[in-house]
Amino acid sequence: MALDLDSALTGISGILVTPYGENGDIAPGLLAPIIDRAVAAGIHLPVVNGNTGEFYALTTEEACTMVTEVAAMIDGRAPLLAGVGRGLRDACRLARASADAGAAALMIHQPPDPFVSPRGTVDYVKAVSDASGGLPVMLYLRNDAIGTKGIKALCDLPGVKGVKWATPNPLKLAEAKAACDPSIVWVGGLAETWAPTFYAVGARGFTSGLINVWPERSIAIHTALENGDYPEANRLIDEMKAFEDIRAEELNGTNVTGVKAALQALGLDCGPTRPPSAWPLTEAQQAMLKTFLTDNNLIQG
Repeated sequence: MALDLDSALTGISGILVTPYGENGDIAPGLLAPIIDRAVAAGIHLPVVNGNTGEFYALTTEEACTMVTEVAAMIDGRAPLLAGVGRGLRDACRLARASADAGAAALMIHQPPDPFVSPRGTVDYVKAVSDASGGLPVMLYLRNDAIGTKGIKALCDLPGVKGVKWATPNPLKLAEAKAACDPSIVWVGGLAETWAPTFYAVGARGFTSGLINVWPERSIAIHTALENGDYPEANRLIDEMKAFEDIRAEELNGTNVTGVKAALQALGLDCGPTRPPSAWPLTEAQQAMLKTFLTDNNLIQG
């Protein structure tokens, strides 16, 4: 039975890749075995149209297709979190498509526009939420320059359930958490390696691209953190840290590249990444990836 949304939000937000076929078009069906494995492992909250899904490389039409197809493949086995964003009209269109597809909630990407005001962001989030017909909202915060007052204004909006905190600043996270309603869920948005740090200041759950490749490890890390077993969580993280190190190279330009290269090695080819993401891995990066996969018995050496 699928978890309810409130429980799922404190679990692992598994950011699914967007597969491409040989002609370069999206090929959602290639996700089926990846979704099946992740759901079977116990991933709490699959996410479509997130950054590991190359959200900004997709057209709005492609993103609408992805949320519709992924919702059908999940088929109610877990709540689906649907990423929306970009210009207001595109975001509203995608919010409506996500609601129609049966998504449980929206993850609203922080607007990348160079001229973003805190009060304008409030208007943006409210309009997108309204366009969905009132789906619950998770804010995706990658830049905390909006300040605690601005974050609180966003969290005070009706329907906002929480924040995926994706800035490496746990002290500002603690400050924002203290300023906002206690019902807001704060989720570590920088994957497994930052999860213990964010847990220490009150976050729960974390985002993960690793779930595409090794969902069982993500679940084990989450279980250790929920049990307060930081030594075990850190041991498990140390064993997968090489994967995140590869993804962080080239100004994070290999973030999705590392995931898709690993999927290829596992026999689950989801195609390349689209520029401006780097593709393929360099020989040195590919060697690091092979060592990681063989050391953890994900492939044979």
